[in-house]
Amino acid sequence: MRFAIIGGSGFYDAGEEVLGTRTISTPYGEVQLDILKTGEEEVAFLPRHGKEHTVAPHRINYRANIAALKSLGVENILASAAVGSLNSEMKPGEIVLPTQFLDFTWGRASTFSEEGEVRHIDVSEPYCPSLRHSLLMCALSKDLVVHPEATYVCSQGPRFETPAEITMFRRLGGDLAGMTGVPEVVLAREAGICYAAVAVVTNWAAGTAEEPLSHEDFSALAEERMAIVRELFYALIGTYDKTDCPCCRPTQTE
Repeated sequence: MRFAIIGGSGFYDAGEEVLGTRTISTPYGEVQLDILKTGEEEVAFLPRHGKEHTVAPHRINYRANIAALKSLGVENILASAAVGSLNSEMKPGEIVLPTQFLDFTWGRASTFSEEGEVRHIDVSEPYCPSLRHSLLMCALSKDLVVHPEATYVCSQGPRFETPAEITMFRRLGGDLAGMTGVPEVVLAREAGICYAAVAVVTNWAAGTAEEPLSHEDFSALAEERMAIVRELFYALIGTYDKTDCPCCRPTQTE
């Protein structure tokens, strides 16, 4: 199985023929996901927050999710994320392809290394450059407004950030604020799976707009725009020809 899709806020429906649901046991817990078919490809579909959006960002079992996809032989993960914008050029409704991240989470299991061998992974390019380039080309072919580079700031959630935090993130070079991108991207790299994310800007971050952000407004725009992301993912899956990337190179041990 070449591909898996991890659906974020607003992306709970695979939108394709579902062949069945699988429950996969991992050392970190059980994971339930759908196997769907698009064209000639079978694809694993995993809604990150659950199909009813019942799992908060800090409660997601990221290790189990990535371990389950690895056990299926998944080579590439396409992930969606709903984000707030810290960058005036990245407007609500537009899509962004993150290239770097800043991690402000805590208490999340962020590695498969615990006892015994310690592995040090290179995250100079945390998001697969091959997948990102292909996503960019697909988005441009559909005349979508797409920003090809951004720094994603991951906060703990589930609350939204304070204006003071957003000011700090912006000064550190952040463009987008989210709650789920880390440790997901790091675990995928450690597992040797190519990973790319498409972020949908659903709102201006706290303190950058006149009206305070509501959960309802955030959710409504996320669901509306995720239909476009879904189409983008399936367009890529049908045409993707993998090129060299750093994602599957051996990790260093110490």
